[in-house]
Amino acid sequence: MDLQQLIALDKELLLQMNGSESSYWDAFMLVATSVWIWIPLYASLLYVVAKNRNAREVFFVVLAVGMVVLLADQFSSGFCKPFFQRWRPTRDPEIMYLVDTVNGYRGGRYGFISSHAANTFGIAVFFLLLFRCWSVSLFLIAWAMLNCYTRIYLGVHFPGDILCGTIWGCLSGILGYNLFKCYVNCVRINTNNPRKYTSTGFAIVDFDVVLLVMAATLVVITILSFVYIVSLNL
Repeated sequence: MDLQQLIALDKELLLQMNGSESSYWDAFMLVATSVWIWIPLYASLLYVVAKNRNAREVFFVVLAVGMVVLLADQFSSGFCKPFFQRWRPTRDPEIMYLVDTVNGYRGGRYGFISSHAANTFGIAVFFLLLFRCWSVSLFLIAWAMLNCYTRIYLGVHFPGDILCGTIWGCLSGILGYNLFKCYVNCVRINTNNPRKYTSTGFAIVDFDVVLLVMAATLVVITILSFVYIVSLNL
């Protein structure tokens, strides 16, 4: 399969996965794709770090996460998009009128690779490696996948944009974590209470805060989605 066939397949997949006939899901995806709605989640992750680490290590975690986001975002937006100049689905002359949009949202000109995918998977992979807690890891991956799907649903990224952004985000998260390990020894097994701590020394009970915040955020997104629909009908 050559490049043109891959591009054609990518467009076909986009048209199959993009949009729906549901006003609720339109509103849900529009709210869920926003960066600000997930700020409480970021705060809860830092809360767990602050609860289990000293000030120096918290500083290096914040520094490492900042580096992951900077690396993921700048490579995707600062290099890939202007270099490859691949149209977003909503801007592609071949299919732009076939793509379902929500409230006129079309994004910028270019979409390869997806910054949303790179940033969210970068953060998810970094904390997955840092915490080593399977339940939080599953929720973080699900969170990153939800963010990625919103971009396809809204028609602002092709599946190929998402896939490549995801790969780059994972690499950024791994790199950021390994650089963090160069400065801080984060492998601390609590031999006195092995069932209460992860292999990297984080109290498992503290992760309840992260899961609670995730659940609460989804509830808020649901409420805001209904509010959005009602406001359109007024």
